[in-house]
Amino acid sequence: MSEYDSPRVIRLLPDAVHHAVRPGTAVVRLETTHDRQGVLDGAWWPRSRDIAAELPGLITALTEHLGPITRVGLDAAAWEELPTRMTIENRVVHIDSSSIGDDTILVTRGGQDLFSLLVIPPHATPDAARAAMAEATRAGSVTQAGQILIDTGTERANPGATEAPSAPGE
Repeated sequence: MSEYDSPRVIRLLPDAVHHAVRPGTAVVRLETTHDRQGVLDGAWWPRSRDIAAELPGLITALTEHLGPITRVGLDAAAWEELPTRMTIENRVVHIDSSSIGDDTILVTRGGQDLFSLLVIPPHATPDAARAAMAEATRAGSVTQAGQILIDTGTERANPGATEAPSAPGE
């Protein structure tokens, strides 16, 4: 059986996504149930760690399919300068930040519906991002966000880390 015959891949992502995945892509499973199955509802691959530049596009895309987004929860350590709220398409979106380090964004629609998206680091390769998105959207998956990034080779780079200069003679 080739990798394209696998029902896991075919059911999760349309064929076009396999060629079009690039930074700025979000893939979301848009079915909600009373009996929540799986840990994640989708994945998002931002182009940078600048939330002011990245969040409006995600919220606009999600609003088209889910309705008004009222709140997002983000890992404070993963983003540059998090505001407490942003106005996106004439709607205020509240931003909750924490230092939980879980590589997710929590999106609230209305006052109750909560969607959890894996955040793929901007430095990820298209193949690794595609694999992470496929796992994040696999129905019933219980793999945590951080483990998905490890398994696909897309671990978050330490935002404050810089390469140590090499010693003389190295």
